[in-house]
Amino acid sequence: MTPLLFKNPVGLAAGFDKNGKASGIWSSFGFGFAELGTVTLLAQPGNPRPRLFRLPMDKAALNRMGFNNDGAQVMSSKLEATWQGRPRLIPIGINLGKSKVTPLSDAPSDYLGSFRLLKEWGDYFVVNVSSPNTPGLRSLQDAPQLSAILSALQSENQGHKPILVKIAPDLEWDAIANLLEVASKHQLAGIIATNTTISREGLKTETISQTGNPITEEAGGISGTPVRQRSTEVIRFIWRETKGQLPIIGVGGIFTADDAWEKITAGASLIQVYTGWMYEGPWMVRRILEGLLQKLHERGLTNISEAVGKQELS
Repeated sequence: MTPLLFKNPVGLAAGFDKNGKASGIWSSFGFGFAELGTVTLLAQPGNPRPRLFRLPMDKAALNRMGFNNDGAQVMSSKLEATWQGRPRLIPIGINLGKSKVTPLSDAPSDYLGSFRLLKEWGDYFVVNVSSPNTPGLRSLQDAPQLSAILSALQSENQGHKPILVKIAPDLEWDAIANLLEVASKHQLAGIIATNTTISREGLKTETISQTGNPITEEAGGISGTPVRQRSTEVIRFIWRETKGQLPIIGVGGIFTADDAWEKITAGASLIQVYTGWMYEGPWMVRRILEGLLQKLHERGLTNISEAVGKQELS
């Protein structure tokens, strides 16, 4: 497996470019890498609208999109048209989900089908078993179910592409520890921590104006500031449990260089943004990168890798 090189540690999280339509432009926004999807083997419309809401008082978003996408075959064709014969300026990841109509028992073959169609076009792949918006999907984080999926993928992959798994922030510590054992067994390249949360604790938003319903009665996952602390705690736990030997991509509530630095010093080698970029706009990436450079300079460091897991630098 050829190591991937990242010009900078700030990436676009999955969920923004679901079908890979804009895969060729993300480097122009300053991103060091971009993750496409989530894509499923079968095209699907996603959940009924409205299904995405801003929560401005919380600097957050509530989404229950439900993996709306055109399917793996369509994404493959788009990426072939974009990248055939062209060099990539940044690594492109592809986030794989389970088709809603596929029974949980057939999940390994569903993920494998998508991987086979897309393996030529992704620089790395992510097994998404942590979205709260596909019925039963989070049960695939359990060790036996996840192991079956990873076995199928790695048998096909034969070590050619890095494969990671994206986990939920709502897992208990023992469940995360079990998941890390599975990651080691199947030689995963890393963990993405974390997806959205189903918790509604501490939210300032009480009612969704578009529906008139209390936030506690609205289905979906919360991203942005409310998940910031928990995702950092999960990163720190993974770093300590693996003694820093398993790369972590940190995501959840990153709006500023301080937020990014907190995740990096907790143990994240790379970070991803979504909700922060939605609120702050395209210039946020440059502000974060300039802020990280300043933090390195202040501490006499030359590379962001020197700060990974070094909480004493915070």
